[in-house]
Amino acid sequence: MAFPHLQQPSSLLADSINKPFAQRCQDLVKVIEDFPAKELHSIFPLLVESIFGSLDGVLVGWNLRCLQGRVNPVEYSIVMEFLDPGGPMMKLVYKLQAEDYKFDFPVSYLPGPVKASIQEHILPDSPLYHNKVQFPPTGGLGLNLALNPFEYYIFFFALSLITQKPLPVSLRIRTSDCAYFTLVDRYLSWFLPTEGSVPPPLSSSPGGTSPSPAPRTPAMPFASYGLHHTSLLKRHISHQTSVNADPTSQEIWRSETLLQVFVEMWLHHYSLEMYQKMQSPHAKLEVLHYRLSVSSALHSPAQPSLQALHAYQESFTPSEEHVLVVRLLLKHLHAFANSLKPEQVSPSAHSHATSPLEEFKRAAVPRFVQQKLYLFLQHCFGHWPLDASFRAVLEMWLSYLQPWRYASEKQVQSSDSQPRCVSEKWAPFVQENLLVYTKLFVGFLNRALRTDLVSPKNALMVFRVAKVFAQPNLAEMIQKGEQLFLEPELVIPHRQHRLFTAPTVTGSFLSPWPPAVTDASFKVKSHVYSLEGQDCKYTPMFGPEVRTLVLRLAQLITQAKQTARSISDQCVESPSGRSFLSWLGFSPTDPNSCYPANDLDEMGQDSIRKTDEYLEKALEYLRQIFRLSEAQLAQFTLALGTIQDENGKKQLPDCIVGEDGLILTPLGRYQIINGLRRFEIEYQGDSELQPIRSYENASLVRALFRLSSAINRRFAGQMVALCSRDDFLGSFCRYHLIEPALANRHLLSPVGRRQAVNQARGPRLSLRFLGSYRTLLSFLLAFVMGSLLCIRPLPCTLLLVLGYLLYAMAMTLLTERGKLHQP
Repeated sequence: MAFPHLQQPSSLLADSINKPFAQRCQDLVKVIEDFPAKELHSIFPLLVESIFGSLDGVLVGWNLRCLQGRVNPVEYSIVMEFLDPGGPMMKLVYKLQAEDYKFDFPVSYLPGPVKASIQEHILPDSPLYHNKVQFPPTGGLGLNLALNPFEYYIFFFALSLITQKPLPVSLRIRTSDCAYFTLVDRYLSWFLPTEGSVPPPLSSSPGGTSPSPAPRTPAMPFASYGLHHTSLLKRHISHQTSVNADPTSQEIWRSETLLQVFVEMWLHHYSLEMYQKMQSPHAKLEVLHYRLSVSSALHSPAQPSLQALHAYQESFTPSEEHVLVVRLLLKHLHAFANSLKPEQVSPSAHSHATSPLEEFKRAAVPRFVQQKLYLFLQHCFGHWPLDASFRAVLEMWLSYLQPWRYASEKQVQSSDSQPRCVSEKWAPFVQENLLVYTKLFVGFLNRALRTDLVSPKNALMVFRVAKVFAQPNLAEMIQKGEQLFLEPELVIPHRQHRLFTAPTVTGSFLSPWPPAVTDASFKVKSHVYSLEGQDCKYTPMFGPEVRTLVLRLAQLITQAKQTARSISDQCVESPSGRSFLSWLGFSPTDPNSCYPANDLDEMGQDSIRKTDEYLEKALEYLRQIFRLSEAQLAQFTLALGTIQDENGKKQLPDCIVGEDGLILTPLGRYQIINGLRRFEIEYQGDSELQPIRSYENASLVRALFRLSSAINRRFAGQMVALCSRDDFLGSFCRYHLIEPALANRHLLSPVGRRQAVNQARGPRLSLRFLGSYRTLLSFLLAFVMGSLLCIRPLPCTLLLVLGYLLYAMAMTLLTERGKLHQP
C-alpha cells in the first residue's frame, strides 16, 4: 500500500520519530520503496544524521557503538537488517545514486591534516577529494565537498567512530559484539570480497550505472600533492561497448571508495608536520611553486604554511575501540589481498584479461594503507598511555606484520607446537614494510623499558612481540632488508642517477602502474625514503644501539622475574586471613613489610605463574632473535643474586654514593616507581603524634591523647622524681613512663639527624594502646570468659589488673638485668 502523495517524505520522517523503534524502521522501509528519488533526496541527509549521529557529536543517533545483540536482540536484528549492504538503506543510496544527486559535506569535519591542507588551498593527494571541493559564495561560511550519495553515506558511517563521544569507562561493552563493528565487517566482506566478485547494486534499472561526478573548475587554484591520473573506471566505462560486460568493471568504484574513506577517516589523524613530511619531493616542489607564483592571484590570501602549522594543534589520541576497528580492517585487507588467483599473483601476469577487482587486490595494501598506517602506528606508539590498554595497538601492529596468517593456503601447525617457518614468498612484503618492522620494534622496546614488567598484562605484551619476531626465518628476512637498504649506492652504477621519490600510495589503484622494478635494494630504499625523507637517520634493528636496548630489557625481565617470585613466596607464606588479623592488630603493622600493591596480588598464584612463564619465554625468544649468548643472560641473574637475600625484600634500589649520602640513578628511580626495590624506612617522630592507624579507633585515640596530656602536665614533677629513684619502684616507673632513646634508632635522613637527636623527652604516660581494636577485643574476650566462669565484671577487672602488674614486674626485672649486662 503506497503512501498518499499529499504527504511528503519529510513529514513522514518527522511523524515516525516518536514511534517505537521497530515501527519507525518499518515506516522508513515503506518510504524508501514507495517514493521516487526526486522526493527522497531532501530527507537523505536528515536520515543519515539520525542514524549515525551529527558530525559535532551532539546527536548520538542510533548509537550503533553501544547496541549489542546479547543485550538488545530485537533492536540489534532490526538495525542489522536495515543497514545491511543489501538492505533498505543501501537501496535508498543506489536509488539516489542513479539520479546523480550531490550532497554537501563540511570540510571542517575532516581529519585535521586534510582539513588544514584544503583550507590552505592545497588539494590532498587522494582522488577522493578531486573535483569535489566547492567554495562558498560571497559571504558564505566554510568549504564543502560535493559527494554522491554512496560517498556521503560512507563518510558519515566512518566518521561516526571518531566524532561521537568516547564510551564511558564504567560501561562494559565488547567492541566485537556491537552493531557498528559487525556492520564494518559486513561492508568489508560485501565490497571487498575474498571470493567471487562484488555484488551489483540493487537497482530498479538493471544494467544501469551511476555516472561519475562531472569535473568542476574550482574558484581558486589548487596545488595538488601527486599527479592527477585519469580514473581507470572512467577509461573502462568509456570503452565499454557490450551490455553484457562484467558488472564488476562497472561497480568496482564502490570498493575503491569504501577503502579510501575508511583509510582517510581512520588513519589520517596525526600532526600536520608529519603529513607534510610524508609528501613526495615532487609534491613539495609543486607546493613551493604554487606559493611563489599564484598566491597573489587568490581571491583571499592563503594562510602561510608556518601559521597553518601552528594553527593546527589538534591533539588526537585514538580510542581502544577505534584501534580495534582498524585492526579488523587490516585483517580483512590481508585476506582480500591474499585471495588473488595463483596465476595473477605475479605482476607479470597482468594482462587485459585481468579484472579490475583482481588489480585492486594487488594494490589495496601498498597503495592505500601502507603509508598512512605507518604514521598512525607511529603516532600511537608515541602518545598512548603506558598502561595495559596498549595491548589493542600492539595486536593491530602484529596483525599487519603477519599477512601469512590470513593467506588462503594456511600451513598446518606442527604437533610440537613450534612456530611455523615464514615462507620466502613473504620477503618482498617484509622488505617493502621494513620500517613497520624495525623502527616500530625499537619504539616498543623504549616503551617496554618504562613499564612495570611484573604486571602480567605488560609481561604478556613483551611475550607476544618476542614470539612474533622469533618466528623462524622472519629475523633473517628483516636483516636482509636492512642490508639491502644499507647497501652503498655507488656499488651499482646503473642506479646512480635514480631519484628516490615517494610513490603516490594514496592514488587510485586504477591509475597507470609504474614500470616494474626488479631491484630489491631500490624498492627498500624507496620505501624508507618515502616515509622518513631522504635525510633520515636509520637505526638498524640488528645494530649495536638496538642490541644495547635489548640487553637492558633482558636485565629488567630478569629483575621482574625475581620480583614476581618474591611476591609469590610472600603470598604463600601469608595466611588467607592476614588482612583480617592485620585489621585487628595481631600481625605486624609496618607498612614497609610488604611490597606495594600489584595486580599480581589480585589475580592469584596462577597469574604469578603465568607472568613468570611469559617472561621466561620472552627472554628465550629475544635470545633467539638477537643471538644472545647464555653467558650474557646468566650474568644478569648472578648480578641480581649477589645483592638480594632469600626472599628479595631487602634489595636496595640502584644508587651511587654522593657527598650527602646515596643518590638514586635513573634505574633506581624506575625500580622504586614500579615496586621492584625499596628502602627500609621507619617512623622517626613522636610516637604519640604518629598518624592514626587502620587498627585504631580515631575518636578514642584523640580522647586518650588529651587525657594523657593533661595527666603529664599535672604530674610531670612527680613522674620525674619517681623515675630518678634507684630502687625497684624507680625501675618499674622507668619501664612504663620513659621511651627508648632516640639515639638507638637508625636515622635514615642525613638532613634531619641533628634535629632528631636534640629532641629529648622526659617521662610521660601514654594511654594510646587503649585505642587499639586489639586491646579492646582482648578486654571483651576476657569479660566474656569471665562471665562464662561466673566472674562478675568488677572481680574480673581486678584480676586483669593483678595479672598485668605481675607481667610488668617480671618485664621490669628482665629489663634491668639486660642493662647490667650491656657493655
